[in-house]
This record gives sequence, structure tokens and C-alpha cells, in this order.
Amino acid sequence: MDILGKILGNEARVRIMRLFLLNRGKGFKSKDIVKRSRVPSGAVGRELRLLSSVGFVKKRSAAAQEWYFNSLFKYTREFEDLLVMSNTFDRRVIIDHFKKSGRLKLVIIAGVFIKNNDSRVDLLIVGEGMKARMVEEGAKKLEALIGTELVYAVFDKKEFAYRVSMYDKLVRDILDFPHEVVLESQELSTSALKKAQKLL
Repeated sequence: MDILGKILGNEARVRIMRLFLLNRGKGFKSKDIVKRSRVPSGAVGRELRLLSSVGFVKKRSAAAQEWYFNSLFKYTREFEDLLVMSNTFDRRVIIDHFKKSGRLKLVIIAGVFIKNNDSRVDLLIVGEGMKARMVEEGAKKLEALIGTELVYAVFDKKEFAYRVSMYDKLVRDILDFPHEVVLESQELSTSALKKAQKLL
């Protein structure tokens, strides 16, 4: 359980609250919340009842099956600062989600992870022997933690090196604009890549 999970009582609550805060105006049926947050249905029901009782979520009508974030919730800004804008997310968790996907050589985060809406991707992964199914599974689990869908790019080490040599626009945009390196091997050092790009 992360820091916020401990503070707020449980990780399930954190996941569900992030889901609603990052998808305001969008309605979710209970089964959708289970799928997106990866929280068991019983726990989802309990958390929705609690969050409804304090005015965090609501239904548009008594008969409605979809839950919405309550735009009139009194402490929206405070919880947004705590759950969305704070920098409490453990970077090691990101790497752990993709360890079984292949031999990781470079992992860069941007976008939602560093609170930059202008980033083209949220996550860049470079490795060898990358398994697409395992990458997708890791991404889905990570999305459940952060509360929103990720835009990510995955490259084999050779393909990534070729894109660097061709001064590929996507790679350039990732390296030249705000980002954070959470893992890098010696052969794919971002400082060396930037230096190589300038020489091209």
C-alpha cells in the first residue's frame, strides 16, 4: 500500500477517487469501475457508498446505473492536489510492472506522471525481447493505480537506436521536452543519446 493508501484508509479508495477525479463528467457503472480500477466488486460497492455519503460521487437519478464525480464537492481542489497533482507515486512501481515484459534498457516517464499535459506520451519503454502481451498487462495494472489511460510507446533496442540515428520526431519530442528517466542502461544513456542527436 502506498503513502496515500495508508492515509486514506486503503488503496482501493485511492484508485477509485483518482479514477473519478481524472475523468470528470464521465459516468461509470460499477462493473466499469471494477475493470478500470482492478478493485474487487464488493470493495467497489462499499467505497461507492462511502464516497456517495460524503458527496464525492453521485448518480444523475435514483434509477441511474452510472456514477459521476460530484462537481459541487466541497473539497475538490484539496483532493486533486493530494491524489492527482502530488508527486508521491513510487517510480520503482513503474519498473516492477514491466520487469516480466523483457530486458528493460530504458524507461522514461512524461505526461500524466510529471503533470505535463503537452507530452506526446506518458511512458516510453525500450528493451530487448519485449513481449507485447506482458507490456499491455503491465500498462493496464499501472492505469488502475493512477486512474487514467496511458499513452505509451514500446521499442526494441535496435529500433530505438535506429530512430535516434534518423532523428525521429517522436523520440526527439520525448528527449527534448520535460520527462524523467526512471531506468537507463549504459548503452542507452539519455545524455549520450542527446549528444549523439546533436552531432547528426
